[in-house]
Amino acid sequence: MEPTLVIVLLVALVFILLLVGAPVKPLRYVGRFAIQCLIGVLMLFFVNVLGATIGLYVPINGITTIVTGLLGIPGVALLVGIAIFII
Repeated sequence: MEPTLVIVLLVALVFILLLVGAPVKPLRYVGRFAIQCLIGVLMLFFVNVLGATIGLYVPINGITTIVTGLLGIPGVALLVGIAIFII
């Protein structure tokens, strides 16, 4: 599958879950986590776009997505700190 198709399907699934609502409580937690991960990916994307002028790049992969999905803005700050000081 192409990555674009996968992203479109995931976004459609999130919108369907938002409109219909999840009938089972654990599914709501999965949907909420997926939305938080999507927002985390968007935050990392904007960090990469704005950081390109100073040479800052944080890779967007599964680990960084989960970190930003769980921790939010402090997770992005953590990843930026790691990118600046360690890498």
